[in-house]
Amino acid sequence: MPSTNGTSADVYDTVIIGSGPAGYTAALYASRANMKTLLFKGWESGGQLMLTTDVENFPGYKDGVMGPEMMEDLEAQAARFGAELRPDEIERVDFSERPFRLWAEGEEEPVLANTVIIATGAKAKWLGLENEQRLMGRGVSGCATCDGFFFRDKPVAVVGGGDTAMEEALYLTNHASEVNLIHRRDEFRASRIMLDRARKNEKINIITDTVVEDILGDDTVTGARLLNKKTGDESEIKVDGFFTAIGHEPATALFKDKVEMDPEGYILQKEHTMTSVPGVFAAGDVSDRRYRQAVTAAADGCRAAIDAARWLEEQGEADHADDPGEWISPKDEG
Repeated sequence: MPSTNGTSADVYDTVIIGSGPAGYTAALYASRANMKTLLFKGWESGGQLMLTTDVENFPGYKDGVMGPEMMEDLEAQAARFGAELRPDEIERVDFSERPFRLWAEGEEEPVLANTVIIATGAKAKWLGLENEQRLMGRGVSGCATCDGFFFRDKPVAVVGGGDTAMEEALYLTNHASEVNLIHRRDEFRASRIMLDRARKNEKINIITDTVVEDILGDDTVTGARLLNKKTGDESEIKVDGFFTAIGHEPATALFKDKVEMDPEGYILQKEHTMTSVPGVFAAGDVSDRRYRQAVTAAADGCRAAIDAARWLEEQGEADHADDPGEWISPKDEG
């Protein structure tokens, strides 16, 4: 796929789509290595961490940090080294030839890129309750690993019936006083081993054939209203935390039939972070169905930037750039 259109002045070394920890870290590493870098933040700039209050498990913040504040820091750090940041959403891409072409929403002329890093992330699936969104970050969460610590010795609820729900419930038993595992059917999609572990855990109370009608609380979560689908009985439980664990959905619709994905839409990394299209890389939750942590997404962004730079070097197109994987102290530069 040789470069066919555009002068070198018109073409970015790398264009990054997405502005969570993966995207911003990729922009930091690429721009610091003297690569001509453009990042499209999209309309939901900052990713899932914009919905998170306290982040206590990201290195470097000894007292914790608010999710939006952390995203501001990452953005400023990327911009410091010259990354160009645009708020626009990308609505169309063409990876059939290089330079790759990307169209921002409402624009006729494409942006040209010698490499592309996809870092559009994934979103937790939600129940769709009004109070679920209103109490987001104030007791409602989609990540037990991220937020379980805040519910030490407090009762919580987990909604879901698959392995993700079992994993979340089991993890929360390390912190919560009680875990109410709520599932709409009496049969579970979870693997037998995970279900058996949940059933044997004394802290987990499994509630089947039940749906959540509402999440209760004014300023923070105080409980949930439940409906038993078989009996029609309504009830309320007191909980301080409410975790939705009905799966995640990668934001990859834009790249359907452009790069290879698994059946659930996660982009497959074929060689390190490179996708099935040479020169196109994936980083963060867009290809990570296991960890889904800010720190692992950031690490993936670092890997993708290094992979992109070294791939360009192999193509003979990075003479002006440094290796982003190498660090030179200021005293050595002199």
